[in-house]
Amino acid sequence: MVRYHRHHQLRKGGESIKDDVSQNENNDPGYCRRTRSRLFSLFFLTLLSCCFVLAPSFIGFSFSLPRLYPLGTENGPAVVGLCSSVAGGTICCDRTGYRSDICITKGDIRTHSSSSSIFLYNPIGVHNHMTNASRTAVSSKRDDDRVLQHEKIKPYTRKWETSVMDTIDELNIISKKVILGTGNHSCDVHHDVPALFFSTGGYTGNVYHEFNDGIIPLFITSQHFNKQVVFVILEYHNWWIMKYGDILSHLSGFPAIDFTGDNRTHCFPEAIVGLKIHDELTVDSRLMIDNKSIVDFRNLLDRAYWPRIESLIQDEAKEAQDRLLPRSSENQGNKPKLTILSRAGSRVITNENLLVKIAAEIGFKVEVLRPDRTTELAKIYRALNSSEVMVGVHGAAMTHFLFMKPGSVFIQVIPLGTSWAAETYYGEPARKLGLKYIGYKIQPKESSLCKRYDRDDPVLTDPESINNRGWEYTKNIYLDSQNVTLDLRRFQKRLRRAYEYSVSKLNTHLSQ
Repeated sequence: MVRYHRHHQLRKGGESIKDDVSQNENNDPGYCRRTRSRLFSLFFLTLLSCCFVLAPSFIGFSFSLPRLYPLGTENGPAVVGLCSSVAGGTICCDRTGYRSDICITKGDIRTHSSSSSIFLYNPIGVHNHMTNASRTAVSSKRDDDRVLQHEKIKPYTRKWETSVMDTIDELNIISKKVILGTGNHSCDVHHDVPALFFSTGGYTGNVYHEFNDGIIPLFITSQHFNKQVVFVILEYHNWWIMKYGDILSHLSGFPAIDFTGDNRTHCFPEAIVGLKIHDELTVDSRLMIDNKSIVDFRNLLDRAYWPRIESLIQDEAKEAQDRLLPRSSENQGNKPKLTILSRAGSRVITNENLLVKIAAEIGFKVEVLRPDRTTELAKIYRALNSSEVMVGVHGAAMTHFLFMKPGSVFIQVIPLGTSWAAETYYGEPARKLGLKYIGYKIQPKESSLCKRYDRDDPVLTDPESINNRGWEYTKNIYLDSQNVTLDLRRFQKRLRRAYEYSVSKLNTHLSQ
């Protein structure tokens, strides 16, 4: 079930957050005053410039930054993010976002799952004349107490929601001083590409949250690495890996790591902890390093699922040949296809059979899809990718509008008390994908609630006042206890609009 949150909109025009480094410089007693001579300033700037030019020659780790994720706020371009540039050997955390925190670190990074930590080791040189015994003594004295920085982060994208964040595992990011060649800091597995740490806990198990809180943020945060990134997952689920393996394989060219279950020390040159999220089920191209959009995410889904779809088509053709059956076709002439996402439990269309009949009479080829948690996503993708129209009642399954081709029609049936959520979570995002969105708000007489409440009851006449009482009222009354009996005379007007649009579109496509 989708957890509604009305109060997450970001404030605009608030106080600006000053950069911590700038504050530290201004408070440093050794900060250079403007009263120094211009000659000294010129000498200092010249020396500083030389340091930047020559530094890579003397320091063991790289200062190149092309792979760093350019973090931006939800209201501004990515290039102004607090962690758009991170020097080697440092940790930078951007906690300004309402939805998620992001930390980035570069250098000698090593995992330590038993303490839920990743360590950034900053080397200290040891003089050659020191004996092994003295090196060990110095190491034991200094390795564990020279903590330079310690950050804590829960890498999940519902930062504002305390109840669910309390269930998310916390990760420590610790920067330490260590002496080269001493101590037990060996790597069991060495990686030469960055790591991306995130959690698949929280509301994982609900398809809306899996895409909104996980898969799309994963695309936003990782796609610019061109698969040269390793996913390290907290609260790892084998079923999640299986379900989304097709997508993951197009974002990372490496096996995902179970952070808690893998006790080996993994070493990385760079780590990004946490995922960036833009808005509901969308990608804001203004915040992307290469202007990618939700359409690019949808294109990735196409590449991810098409090999499996081709396999399904071949299997069906072989089965039809073996049984001497006519081979099925994805299209029947010029008939546009309409797919109904059918629900079970609550928010069911009670006269769905009549809806199918009327849609067929209008001219649609109709398919009724009843997905559940075990339904292979490639099969759902195939059904909706080949449809001109999708119809469904507001709920998590509407997330599958992402599988529709841009330019297709999405008709969302909106039960009482769900208008705001239907528009926010599915209507507006569908338009951003390029779909023709039609919202059908039911009337009280079309709701099963009209049989339980008087016609003047606020449940029927003023759903907003009921929702304002709290989430449990919305859930118990409008989500869990309401079914829909469509006024088909009224609803078929939407179907005819969708049909005319789809036929025109198909004819245009055939004439090209």
